[in-house]
Amino acid sequence: MTTPIAGADETAEEFRNRLARFLTDYHPGPAPKDPSERFAWVKGWLATMYDEGFAGPSWPRELGGMDLPFDKQVVYQEEIARSKLPTSIGTGLAIAGPTIIKYGTDEQKRRLLPGLLRGDSMWVQGFSEPGAGSDLPSLRTSAHRVGDEYVVRGEKIWTTMGQGADIVFTLVRTGTQESRQHGISYLLIDAHQPGVTIRPIRDLTGGRQFSQIIFEDARAPVANRIGEENEGWPLVRTSLGHERAAGAMNQAAMYRRVVNELIELAHDRGATADQAVRDTLTDFEMRIRIMRYSAMRVISDIIATGEPGPAASTTRLFNTLFEQDLHEFAVDMLGTYGVIRPGGPSSIQRGRWTRGFLSTRASTIGAGTAEIQRNTVAEKVLGMPYDPAMPSA
Repeated sequence: MTTPIAGADETAEEFRNRLARFLTDYHPGPAPKDPSERFAWVKGWLATMYDEGFAGPSWPRELGGMDLPFDKQVVYQEEIARSKLPTSIGTGLAIAGPTIIKYGTDEQKRRLLPGLLRGDSMWVQGFSEPGAGSDLPSLRTSAHRVGDEYVVRGEKIWTTMGQGADIVFTLVRTGTQESRQHGISYLLIDAHQPGVTIRPIRDLTGGRQFSQIIFEDARAPVANRIGEENEGWPLVRTSLGHERAAGAMNQAAMYRRVVNELIELAHDRGATADQAVRDTLTDFEMRIRIMRYSAMRVISDIIATGEPGPAASTTRLFNTLFEQDLHEFAVDMLGTYGVIRPGGPSSIQRGRWTRGFLSTRASTIGAGTAEIQRNTVAEKVLGMPYDPAMPSA
């Protein structure tokens, strides 16, 4: 890495200027349309960020991160969102990374994390199963130890970006089925080996972002188990907390831009002459500010305790409902244009609002359903009675 990491004597504004110069000077240009070329473009950009010292704003410096204080993490996410450039491939960086930082051995951290941060390999999450989504303790994918390896059999579903996976960070049952959360282990599995089959799933938008992953006697070294055998549940809670908190500040900055663009679209179409439209846009303006402050709170909690805590569920629930409401409003405002196929010749802005409407239907399902988030908020934030059907440890 050639760029010096921000020092204590550098103000947040000085850091903003330095980061903005980097994003301008090293900008990789427009993303290619061809999927394989775009993938290589993203990996090249991530390597540049790492090599120049601008990757991992919250990660320890010894692992290649920047270890930024709170105010500079906020700046970092705002500037990255403004640039519209990617900061990761797959889901491993935001979810598995913090889990390994907390629970991994020193050897695992040195071996796994720099390459993950640099984008040298793509990690994807294998948690949900056909019969174990919100009720993760009922998962059935098994891992039996044979010498220094585990032999894995089972099926995972709704894996985001699964088709490009190098590593699947997954939950496996190493105990009995009756042991539920007390018999789960956290395992990293090579996605390219025999015994791993990845099949795309077409979603509502027509895309293939999700996949089914089938393990048929796939192998994983014991050295790729994070934490102790049968003690993976605390790691699950860490991973899910970071999944719900991941990119909260970046998402807030991104939706700041989206709300501005929606207001501009409403003006251009003359919709703001309607008082009801103005009231809704005002509501979105208030909610986007709340989103930003909530994201700042999550970052503050992670810096203070290493965990996002129950605030991550509050933020996740708020954000998912917001993005659904926003796209529903946009499609309604467009009228008949809102039902035109995205990318069609008569679509507005290439159908971005319709595509957003379709894709956000799943927002209240992924990373824990809205019902799960409400349970967490009720019990951990509001102190309401605990649901005995859900595991506490």
